[in-house]
Amino acid sequence: MADHNDWTDDDLNHLASEDEIRLSSIRRDGTARKPVRMWMVIDDGRVYVRSVNGTAGTWHRHVRATGLAHVTARGVAADVGVEDASTDAGLGNRLDVAYQTKYGRYPQRVVDSVLTSAAKASTLRLTRR
Repeated sequence: MADHNDWTDDDLNHLASEDEIRLSSIRRDGTARKPVRMWMVIDDGRVYVRSVNGTAGTWHRHVRATGLAHVTARGVAADVGVEDASTDAGLGNRLDVAYQTKYGRYPQRVVDSVLTSAAKASTLRLTRR
C-alpha cells in the first residue's frame, strides 16, 4: 500500500462521528453506481471498509475493478482510490478492535458480520484523491 494520507483532520472527525458512509463504485466510463451504505473505521488516520459478503460482494468487485469510488457522509464528499488492505494481520486485528469499539452498541451478531474471515479478506483502504 502507498504510504500517504490525504484525508483532512476535518474529514476524519466527520467520518469518525458517523455510523455509516455511502460508497459509490465508479464504472469504467467514469459514472457512479448507486451508493451502498456501510460501516467504516479509522486506524492511524487511514480509512477502511469491509464487505460483509467478502470479496464476492457486488460493490467490492466493482470498486476493485476500477480502484475508484466516491464516498459521502455528513460533512464529507470525496473521490477515493481503493487499495487492498487485507494482507496485514496486525492491521486486521486493530480493525477488528476498531469495529467492535465503534459499533459495540449494536447486537453482537451484527458486529460479527464485519469480523468474519470473508469480511477481513475484503478489507480496503480508502485514499482521498
